[in-house]
Amino acid sequence: MDSFEWNKIAGGVLAALLVVVFLHAFGSRPFEVEGPHTRAYPVAVPEAASAEAAAPAESGPQKSIGELLASASVDEGAKITKKCVSCHAFEKGAAAKVGPALWGVVGSAIGSHMAGFGYSDALKAKGASGGVWGFEELFAWLTDPKAFIKGNKMAFAGLAKAEERANVIAYLRSLSDSPVALPSK
Repeated sequence: MDSFEWNKIAGGVLAALLVVVFLHAFGSRPFEVEGPHTRAYPVAVPEAASAEAAAPAESGPQKSIGELLASASVDEGAKITKKCVSCHAFEKGAAAKVGPALWGVVGSAIGSHMAGFGYSDALKAKGASGGVWGFEELFAWLTDPKAFIKGNKMAFAGLAKAEERANVIAYLRSLSDSPVALPSK
């Protein structure tokens, strides 16, 4: 055997060693199993908060609408309704937006408060059956409009806190030339 033959043998052995090292280092990668990928943001919820979430939103002694309105703040109600201005106007004589203008709504008939506005059939039917935007009706509406009058078009989830609803009602009550009297406790 000459030196050229020895070079071929040495090259073959080195090539085989390189293949073995390469397969050892990278050969198992296609078969590795990764854990599940989370495609959402994790939300850390403390144990106490999750226990509260399981309980009803308003537990304990319920205040009457009269008690809530007696301690309600018109100014706080005005602040809360700032998120409503994209759909409703609150000024006297204002034009309708997506929803009707709400000046003088407290005490008015449901579904016909603002002439010329396209109320849903559900609201018109409630008004035709004698429904009026009284304090209890507004309180129920602000809790969950879809549950209070099924089939209405209002896309609003409602206000969770009773005090916030009372503040909004107090503000709406103030939007009138002659506000409706507050209910007795």
